[in-house]
Amino acid sequence: MSRRRRTGVTVVATVLSLAAVAGALHSGFGVPVVASAAAMSADAIPPLDPAEALPGGAATSRASTDTANAFSDSSGNLPFERELDFKVGNAIFRKFWVSSPSSTKASDGLGPLYNARSCQGCHLKDGRGHPPSGPEEAVSMFLRLSIAPETDKQRALLAEHRINVVPDPVYGGQLQSFAVQGHAVEGRMLIAYEEVPAALADGTIVSLRRPTYSVGDPGYGPLHEGVMLSPRVAPQMIGLGLLEAIPDADLLANADPDDADGDGISGRVNLVWSIADLTAKPGRFGWKAGNPTVAQQAADAFAGDIGIGSSMVPHAAGDCTDNQPLCLSAPNGSIKGKPEIEIGDDLLALVAFYSRNLAVPPRRDAEDPAVLAGRTLFHEIGCAACHHPSFVTGEAEGEPHLSHQKIWPYTDLLLHDMGDGLADNRPEGLADGREWRTPPLWGIGLTQTVSGHTLFLHDGRARNLTEAILWHGGEAEAARNGFAALSAAEREALIKFVSSL
Repeated sequence: MSRRRRTGVTVVATVLSLAAVAGALHSGFGVPVVASAAAMSADAIPPLDPAEALPGGAATSRASTDTANAFSDSSGNLPFERELDFKVGNAIFRKFWVSSPSSTKASDGLGPLYNARSCQGCHLKDGRGHPPSGPEEAVSMFLRLSIAPETDKQRALLAEHRINVVPDPVYGGQLQSFAVQGHAVEGRMLIAYEEVPAALADGTIVSLRRPTYSVGDPGYGPLHEGVMLSPRVAPQMIGLGLLEAIPDADLLANADPDDADGDGISGRVNLVWSIADLTAKPGRFGWKAGNPTVAQQAADAFAGDIGIGSSMVPHAAGDCTDNQPLCLSAPNGSIKGKPEIEIGDDLLALVAFYSRNLAVPPRRDAEDPAVLAGRTLFHEIGCAACHHPSFVTGEAEGEPHLSHQKIWPYTDLLLHDMGDGLADNRPEGLADGREWRTPPLWGIGLTQTVSGHTLFLHDGRARNLTEAILWHGGEAEAARNGFAALSAAEREALIKFVSSL
């Protein structure tokens, strides 16, 4: 293997000659070793920008990063006159909704079927969720449900980007594991894990968890025979307003759907319907980039997760379907004169404002020699091809403090084929069953501090960052194999770099 010495540790050469270790690097799920056309030469690695210590630009958090509240601070440059909006938005984000009818009219409308009673219930401390532990019901993770289109109308709506999926005709777009009194829950998410060994070049064996998902105790009869299931863990909430402010043109500039440059990376934009603009726009939020804006993501979550209708998603019965008549006819918390709306535009706007302004924490140990060595490796093995380091935000409408900030989210917000190992085989919009949006890496090293665990990927199958990297396939297979070819010290340095973000 061609190697050279750099920044105190051995690093992988630009073109990886891995044939000698090909046999050792075949994982338990059949990932072969290939060279990385996306790997960067040392000369192409961008120098460390001292400003990266503030990954959210001037909006970076000013609070301490060593507490469980590290993701709950407001934008560091938030104007004083907007602080109350942030605090009220936080209160709505945290409040528990109750079933109707209720004397607490401002908080009724829960369900009747739901996954959580509050936004905070899924995004505890504004961090990432996790799979259920043991027999407990999932709260910060749920199953998306959909079927292949069966009618010309459904196919037309998909083609026009007006819908991303066709929901299960009985159970809707996701499985609700809770219900208000008098209603049956839809069912239980069942997870079975199989341990799969992955061999690294130095002889280390890493055990990976391969999950299988099913629905137990369906409460409304059988699911559709062709139903597709996709697990989703609630993502962390930081930096959303900054990601929203990245110009569309900059996202499109990084897209290469036909791999015209031949680097093996073919990121694609997911075009999804904007309720506010009544047109298709690039998706940015959700594991498959299924929503274009923070406000629409929030409205969808209110309806799908809690059963709270809004003017953007006017469904007072949440995700209930025509085949669940008792659910549709149940009392709701609708606003007088607005039968399907349970949260007003003013309150929804405050939740969206709060969500946009949850600040990114500052970098930690950015100039540590091991972190710098890991940074070099991160670029050299090709991780930065999808985890694009930086952008400059454009005009953030109504929130000038988020405008024109140089940020380091380490994502391109594009869809990438991640291989069979991570495939959910469930399309969403333009995303096929193997594609996922590149998740931002900023703040990932604080997951344990904030959320009390180190479970990663869309379904929390990875128990640490090493496992998360080793699950990468498809377009990321070469980078994954580059990581697997590193020495233990090199792997530790790369993980230390990612943990510093």
